[in-house]
Amino acid sequence: MAVIKKFRIKSFKKNKTIIEFQKVSLSYGNRLILDNISFKINEGQIFGMLGPNGVGKSTIFNLITGLITPKHGKIKINGEDVSKYPIYLRTQKFNVGYVPQYGGFFNDLTLLDNLKAISEIVIKNKNLRQERIDYLIAKFELENIKNIKSKFLSGGQKKKLTISLSLLSNPKVLLLDECFAALDVLTIKMLQEIIVNLQQENQITICICDHQARDLLACVDIAMILSNCKVIAQDTPSNLVKDIDAKNAYFGNSFKFN
Repeated sequence: MAVIKKFRIKSFKKNKTIIEFQKVSLSYGNRLILDNISFKINEGQIFGMLGPNGVGKSTIFNLITGLITPKHGKIKINGEDVSKYPIYLRTQKFNVGYVPQYGGFFNDLTLLDNLKAISEIVIKNKNLRQERIDYLIAKFELENIKNIKSKFLSGGQKKKLTISLSLLSNPKVLLLDECFAALDVLTIKMLQEIIVNLQQENQITICICDHQARDLLACVDIAMILSNCKVIAQDTPSNLVKDIDAKNAYFGNSFKFN
């Protein structure tokens, strides 16, 4: 597959850190999930997370959103420790949007009614709701399917809907959980283009976790490898695939990118 991203942002040192994990550890019972991990996501960056099943990628999203809390360490958003903040305050105060791997919409509502229902929750100004809905329908070319019940949409259309729902609140940070899973090649390419356009046009910071390494690496600026509860490597896609620790923990010797 051709590289979707035409450029990689190099000057993150000029930008501020928007999400930071400081020596975060988490266990489920006696099972250690994250062991003293630290990393940063900078404003305006597309950041990717790769790793085997059960390594803690979705857990990191749950920690960012506040669904779970760490056993040790700090999680900062815009420099503020949010470890004790409830979910609703994180989404409202720090404008964090989340696109789950499955679901995220009402099956028996039409695409338009889904947008209307969620807009009533996240957009306080009634006069702005329809304006935002119209903008998203146009942006993602949803006009022809807006009156179709969500359960009848294709996989790609459902993904467009869930991303649109997450963008209703105009988030500054967007979390995409396994966004390329179970999608065909053309739909993946469409989604990659959407992700890059959100960065370029809306200046949204995006964090993606997925098992589809090539698809993820094609659209991120920086990627991180998780293995055995730790951050093994973190770098640009071209450098990461050459990293010996990343090869040993995840890619193997036969993996090719580009």
